[in-house]
Amino acid sequence: MLPILTLGDERLHRHSIVVPDLNGTVTALIEQMFESMREGKGIGLAAAQVGNLYRIFVTEVPRDRPRVFVNPEIIETSLEQGGYEEGCLSIPGIEAEVIRALRVRVQAWNEKGKPFSLEAEDLLARVIQHEIDHLNGVLFIDRIDPKKRERLVKQYKSGHAPL
Repeated sequence: MLPILTLGDERLHRHSIVVPDLNGTVTALIEQMFESMREGKGIGLAAAQVGNLYRIFVTEVPRDRPRVFVNPEIIETSLEQGGYEEGCLSIPGIEAEVIRALRVRVQAWNEKGKPFSLEAEDLLARVIQHEIDHLNGVLFIDRIDPKKRERLVKQYKSGHAPL
């Protein structure tokens, strides 16, 4: 299992690089990412969160199958947006409402290197946007009001998650 980086680790703010090809090392990374995500009771995990700067993330959203996204790109988003209380394995105990598109179309490679396109909505669409943010060095708290972010970061650093 891979340790998950947490808030304060500068590697979480780095931009990830394209995976040139799927090899044994990348396949092993994907398997370890699923293991770490499940251990942390998460529903999505980006390679950046385990200290690897490849553009990869995995998801396991309720009522959906486990999915692998290699070199993902959002190619379309809905105009409709909505708020949802998001959390993150890299900022345990902290949640905040984030406004995101309700539907997205993403293209990526799967774990076998086969290209695919997927239309996602609701929670899966949100997780895809959240994880692609990680690949771009953005945390969900970067998308909330600065004063609220400052308060949540202070609470996180003091070891007291909000009620």
